[in-house]
Amino acid sequence: MRFLIASDLHGSKYYLDKLLEAVKIEKPDKIIFLGDIYYHGPRNPLPKDYSPKDVANTLNAIKKDIIVIQGNCDSQVDTLVSEFDFINDLVLAIGNKTFFLTHGHVYNKDCMPKTNFDGVIYGHFHTGFILNENGVIIANPGSLSLPKENTLNSYLVLDENSLSLKDIDTNLIKKINL
Repeated sequence: MRFLIASDLHGSKYYLDKLLEAVKIEKPDKIIFLGDIYYHGPRNPLPKDYSPKDVANTLNAIKKDIIVIQGNCDSQVDTLVSEFDFINDLVLAIGNKTFFLTHGHVYNKDCMPKTNFDGVIYGHFHTGFILNENGVIIANPGSLSLPKENTLNSYLVLDENSLSLKDIDTNLIKKINL
């Protein structure tokens, strides 16, 4: 299995379209969104081509190909325009590894889940990275539309062999073998 993992789209139709261009190249089995797909939040500027309704229509058209984790900016009213569920967290078994995927406002590298996993992947902080801390892989896909701390608009690709961080134009930023 191959997963493309993205986060913090915040209603940008421009960056959703860019991601879908990357999907054609990456050819994942599923796209996993780690939350904050529509609303930009009160602390963020409006992202490029802010259009939550267009984002909803596009995601509804590919609903069979996506899994969406609820972020702190995703609300119950968002479910009214979405033809897919927002789930709290996801445990993903791939190869001989288990990964915990979440938005990041509850669990993150400073507040890890109590259950042991081989990896924890979360968004929320808008900074893309991959770390290996004491044998646990910790990764963040960054933000598709509003990256912070001089990071790039980015996403992750996870398969049985590796975890890669790539910019929105599919250029490799970092890769680790699993």
